[in-house]
Amino acid sequence: MTTTLQSYIADRWLGSEPAAALRSAVNGSTIAHTHVEGIDFAEAMEFARRKGLPALMALDFQERAQRLKALAKYLMEHKEQLYAVSAHSGATRADSWIDIDGGAGTLFAYASMGSNELPSGNVVHEGPAMPLGKKGGFAGTHILVPRGGVAVHINAFNFPIWGLLEKFAPSFLAGMPCIGKPATATSYLTEAAMRLIVQSGILPEGSLQLVIGGTGDLLERLDGADVVTFTGSADTAAKLRVHPNLIRNSVPFNAEADSLNCAILAPDVTPDDEEFALFVKEVAREMTVKAGQKCTAIRRAIVPRQHLDAVCEQLAARLAKTTVGDPAVEGVRMGPLASHAQQADVAERVALLRQDAELVFGAQNSADWTGEGTANGAFYSPMLLACKNPMDVEGVHNLEAFGPVSTLMAYDGLDEALALAARGKGSLVATLVTRDPHIAAKAVPAMAAWHGRLHVLDRESAVESTGHGSPLPMLKHGGPGRAGGGEELGGIRAVKHYLQRTAVQGSPTMLAAITGEHVRGAVVNNTAVHPFRSYFEDLAIGDSLLTHRRTVGEADIVAFGGISGDYFYMHFDEIAAKESPFGKRIAHGYFVLSAAAGLFVSPAPGPVLANYGLDTLRFVKPVGIGDTIQARLTAKRKIDRQKKDANGVGQGVVAWDVEVTNQLGELVASYDILTLVAKRT
Repeated sequence: MTTTLQSYIADRWLGSEPAAALRSAVNGSTIAHTHVEGIDFAEAMEFARRKGLPALMALDFQERAQRLKALAKYLMEHKEQLYAVSAHSGATRADSWIDIDGGAGTLFAYASMGSNELPSGNVVHEGPAMPLGKKGGFAGTHILVPRGGVAVHINAFNFPIWGLLEKFAPSFLAGMPCIGKPATATSYLTEAAMRLIVQSGILPEGSLQLVIGGTGDLLERLDGADVVTFTGSADTAAKLRVHPNLIRNSVPFNAEADSLNCAILAPDVTPDDEEFALFVKEVAREMTVKAGQKCTAIRRAIVPRQHLDAVCEQLAARLAKTTVGDPAVEGVRMGPLASHAQQADVAERVALLRQDAELVFGAQNSADWTGEGTANGAFYSPMLLACKNPMDVEGVHNLEAFGPVSTLMAYDGLDEALALAARGKGSLVATLVTRDPHIAAKAVPAMAAWHGRLHVLDRESAVESTGHGSPLPMLKHGGPGRAGGGEELGGIRAVKHYLQRTAVQGSPTMLAAITGEHVRGAVVNNTAVHPFRSYFEDLAIGDSLLTHRRTVGEADIVAFGGISGDYFYMHFDEIAAKESPFGKRIAHGYFVLSAAAGLFVSPAPGPVLANYGLDTLRFVKPVGIGDTIQARLTAKRKIDRQKKDANGVGQGVVAWDVEVTNQLGELVASYDILTLVAKRT
């Protein structure tokens, strides 16, 4: 039975009359229709601005991170529903794992990054603040704030769930409501995921809307506060990039386009090396996972001329073991392409590629497909081609068959291999397989100019490698040139893409108030109660303690050397120390650190539970025998991570600014202490 897909616009499902039929990639049967009803994009944008924005801004970074985590858990609990729908797209269980579990995993990753790296509130301070005057009364810094706009995400057909969620996660963290537009061919799977998202009730109203079908006049309704991201073909990216309204309003546009990714087998690797087999395995995997329908798949495999025949032989043998057919049938390793239109497109492009390369492996024979009804499916055999003179042709460097297709290219010398890699004119990822660190050191900087990510593979990294074609949330996804010139993921960088960076100037006191973070030179609050005696809720930014003083003696240096085992000459050799730039024996830097702790620590049990690290530690000036030190401890930053301990007591993170000065008032050491501080029971 078929169903009519629905868009989710302005907090309601829209669509009842069937329009275009969407066919199963496995057997060609109709499984769903898009809807006839047009979408009022003025309403969608107005709803996102009127409802979504205020609802998201009522939460802070930490609270939005918690929502992402809850949503990820919910989707994982209900993922089998999505696996059932995913089967229609031709995905094997392993293929669907990348899309479904990978999408939820990206939510988990950004929930964790947001919790660990973003502040409470909705202002990110990109410090440190820097003095702009001689007297300390005028300073400058940078802040990042939510843009106050809407993110429009236009996605490709190959990853209907991961594509939506990997863009949504950083946008949501940044406080931007989203409108997701999946590619129509596999939109039935995105719609199934969206129904679970709505059913969960976790997201604030208006934070995510879904478009089934075309975008109509949506792009005409955007302004400079909005953002557009696109994943798909380079040709479509080029058209969207020059949309008059996007240009007129300077709407940020990020493209992640299909590209001619490559893998290089370095000249040091021979058929007897383990790395040779790793290269063959990697190329074969990238040809067959998702039936080669990955924007990161290896399209050009660049190999030493003397090893071309051996690579051809081993790759063909490996591909011959790949059973193609209905993923529901046990033993099937590769399913069909996502649609019949895609099947026709790949066939057309393979015919063009064969003008420059010969067919090494593959035959399009429907009798080879495993499973009932597969003759009507969108299947395509793995196709391996070989080009013996790739420096003399153009087609293999310009044409991409977006399916299980790769071209082997022979090269003479590493420089020629690097030149061939660059002929792709920009890609998302390239792999270098080598045993020689010197080759890697030469090749990687040269390749980096044309590739967004570089995967260096040898027997050591292979033990844990996630592979050539797997974008990871903590690493950048995107590439120059043909790959779109954009950037997604990359850890917390992705969130910052959706925030507005602004320079702020003013007095340190004003900057502290604006950033929600103590800035040196700002007015401090010398509290009557030791700051370490205050619970998280009671502690205010700027609460400060100026300690008593301590004079450093020779006995301190000797004792610390004995305890630490550090007998460096600057601390113990009077003659050598006098000949040094300091002209005298000095105390250990870590003694100064320890002595400062002795000055400001409140020893009795209290709200401060643990010190779990130091940031930005610098020893600014030496401390000699007879110098007197003093410390100032100031509450710099508070982050409420919404967590409790095993006893149900809430905890927050407090960063303390520490300044250690000498008897002349000169700064001798500077650092931040990170502590866990209890909330009131």
